[in-house]
Amino acid sequence: MLSGYEYIVSKQIQWAKNHNIPLMGSEGKRGRATYTLDLNQNLFESLLEENQNQFIHGNGQEILGSQEKPAKMQALHSSSALGVNIFQYWQKRGLISEIASACGFCNRGSQVSERIVFEEKYMIDTKFVIPPNIDVVIHNKKSSKHKLFAIECKFSEAYGERSHGGLKSAYLDEQNLWRDLINLNKLAKEISPNDERYSCLHAAQLIKHILGLKTKLGNKNFRLLYLWYDVLGREGANHRAEVDDFTEIAKSDGIKFHARTYQELIVILDRYYRDDHSDYIKYISERYN
Repeated sequence: MLSGYEYIVSKQIQWAKNHNIPLMGSEGKRGRATYTLDLNQNLFESLLEENQNQFIHGNGQEILGSQEKPAKMQALHSSSALGVNIFQYWQKRGLISEIASACGFCNRGSQVSERIVFEEKYMIDTKFVIPPNIDVVIHNKKSSKHKLFAIECKFSEAYGERSHGGLKSAYLDEQNLWRDLINLNKLAKEISPNDERYSCLHAAQLIKHILGLKTKLGNKNFRLLYLWYDVLGREGANHRAEVDDFTEIAKSDGIKFHARTYQELIVILDRYYRDDHSDYIKYISERYN
């Protein structure tokens, strides 16, 4: 059976071939051909100027490339490209509450959400130079119970050969960060400095997101979604089990955390919005479902 990573990459290469999209390697002529020649070939619609600026100022260097070396977002298996393909469509049309409800943040028909920001930074403490970048943040009306909905997007990363790191001990030294987070603090100690508990889930990254959001908003004023791509077999089952484990720990500390797969999200979007958004639904269903 193909590994989860190989399944995702192979499926995306097949999609590109079906649409006559030429590909290049990560170093131009070198490396496996999994990058589009142009960023727009990897996106349903071109990046909006505001989103382009947000990615430029993010820490991931997602859209900075050259003719010799493509940008990270040009990779067919790029999680940032997938995030843009899912969220920018609704952002551009002012239908932010629709995608928020499909993600499970609020009831369908709710009109609490106002704008979407990519790669938004949330400082944990001035002692830490690089603040966590959250992939997608949905900002809500001032009257909303939750000031924002945050989304961590994962595509192929959970199934790659490179293992994720644990949590640096410096975070554990700041005891004030862990106020009201007894169980997450216990988990943080277990995965510091190395994470031997999770093989797919990057728990240290999620914990840092929670710490940044909590520092800015407190425990009660945000919701956090882990949006991930499911694969068949042992890796997919392991990933789901790890997500369920982390979800239980986060919720036990009062953090409003939940998870949804891209496949589940696409089914929901197809169910409610295919008639009015057929070209878009066809694109994401064919490519990612």
